[in-house]
Amino acid sequence: MEPVGALIQVDRSSPVPLYFQVAQRLQELIESGRLAPGSRLENEVTLADQLGLSRPTMRQAIQYLVDKGLLVRKRGVGTQVVHARVRRTVELTSLYDDLNRTHQQPRTDVLSLAETAAPDDVAVAMALPAGSTVLAIERLRYAQGEPLAVMRNYLPRDLLQVTAEQLAAEGLYQLMRAAGVHLRLAEQTIGARRATATEAKLLGEARGAPLLTMVRTAYDDGGRAVEHGVHAYRASLYSFELTLVAR
Repeated sequence: MEPVGALIQVDRSSPVPLYFQVAQRLQELIESGRLAPGSRLENEVTLADQLGLSRPTMRQAIQYLVDKGLLVRKRGVGTQVVHARVRRTVELTSLYDDLNRTHQQPRTDVLSLAETAAPDDVAVAMALPAGSTVLAIERLRYAQGEPLAVMRNYLPRDLLQVTAEQLAAEGLYQLMRAAGVHLRLAEQTIGARRATATEAKLLGEARGAPLLTMVRTAYDDGGRAVEHGVHAYRASLYSFELTLVAR
C-alpha cells in the first residue's frame, strides 16, 4: 500500500483548518475501506513531513479521529485503524440499502423466519386485531465482516412470500418493493438500552454493553401498516444522523 501521506492533499488557501482537512480525508479513506481495519499509520513525524505540516497539526488531526473512535493508539504498535462507524441518516430506507450504497459489504444471517401471533405491542403498532398472525423475521446484519445489528421485523401475513435464502441475499425493503409494496412514510423512535445476554453474544459485545435502538412502523401509499421493525445496533459502531431545520 502506498504511504498514507500520498493519499492526502491539503489546501493552504482554504479557510478550513489544516488539521481538519487531514482528519476529513483520513476519515474518507477509512469509511471507503481504502484504509482497512487494522491498518497502521506512519508515525506523526513521518506523516507531518510527507504533508509539509507541523507535528502539532498532525497530532491534532490524529487525536480528532481517535476521539471519534476511528483510530486507536497502541503502545508498541502505533496508530491503527479500527472499524469505521456506520453513520446513517434518518430516512425511510433499509439498513441493507444504506450499507450497500456506502460500500460497507452488508451480509445477513437469518436467525428465524416464521408465522406467529403478533405480540401485543406489534398488534397495536400495526393496528391489527389482537392475536393476528404475522410473519416474524429475525436477522443478524454484518457490515465489513463485523456484526452490527440484531433486527426483528413483523409483516402482515398476506403481504409477502419470502424465503430465508432471499432474506440472506437481499434487503427486506428491496424484496417488498419487488413485490409491489410502495412504502410511503414511517413513524420511528430512536433510543438506547443495554444488550441482553443473547444480543451480546450475537454482536460480539459484553453483556450489558450499550446498544442504540430503533423502532419503526412503515406504511404503504394506501395508509396500511406494512412493516414493524425493532432493531438494536452496536453503539460502538453505529450512529444516526439528523438534519434539523429551524422554524
